[in-house]
Amino acid sequence: MEHTMPTYLQGMKDCIPTLLGYISIGLAMGIVGVSSNLSVLEIALLSALVYAGSAQFIICALLVGHSPISVIILTTFIVNLRNFLLCMSLAPHFSKYSALKNVGIGALVTDESFGVAMNKIVKGEQINDQWMNGLNVTAYLSWIISCVAGAIFGKWISNPEAFGLDFALTAMFLALLVLQLQSIQKPKLKLYLSLVLYMIIAMVLLCMFLPSHIAVILSTMIVATIGVVTDRER
Repeated sequence: MEHTMPTYLQGMKDCIPTLLGYISIGLAMGIVGVSSNLSVLEIALLSALVYAGSAQFIICALLVGHSPISVIILTTFIVNLRNFLLCMSLAPHFSKYSALKNVGIGALVTDESFGVAMNKIVKGEQINDQWMNGLNVTAYLSWIISCVAGAIFGKWISNPEAFGLDFALTAMFLALLVLQLQSIQKPKLKLYLSLVLYMIIAMVLLCMFLPSHIAVILSTMIVATIGVVTDRER
């Protein structure tokens, strides 16, 4: 049986379920940006060049607090370190492509696009550069447009929480998790659920001694290593 190679258009379609998350958080980001005395152009550039919701919110907070540029850069770098882990997980599926293509793909990988890609991989479906670019570019443009829209029309949505927009991102990740669990075979399901438990324990313990963003990175590295070693032994 031949497998049809996924296309750019299919990548765009597969991005649609995650757009609510991008739009809701993007609108909130635009509102926060304006309240932090950033212009619409500055918010657009921040969204296009940083392209990371959590980092952008932190940047706004640091700007309001008149933090030095060095602190802003270092904090943004630490918060976004998780993207190295995401790209490392996807890298084996793009090893046949050139370094330039891989840089282009990796530069636009987000938590959400990673979740969609992993869901496809877990189901045993193929992914390629065209599909990943369709997924990434659709998400990227949606994020920029949402942030700019939030900056322009924010005065009419002064309280995003009232519409439940603050929970949209969490709901989206829960949906992606359910889809992955439905596709996993029973033996591996037990392993993955145990890894979730390890992750919770590691986060609780590390958060007692370290800042939360560093605890997330260390916990992920530790539990991911446990998962890889355990899976190979099976």
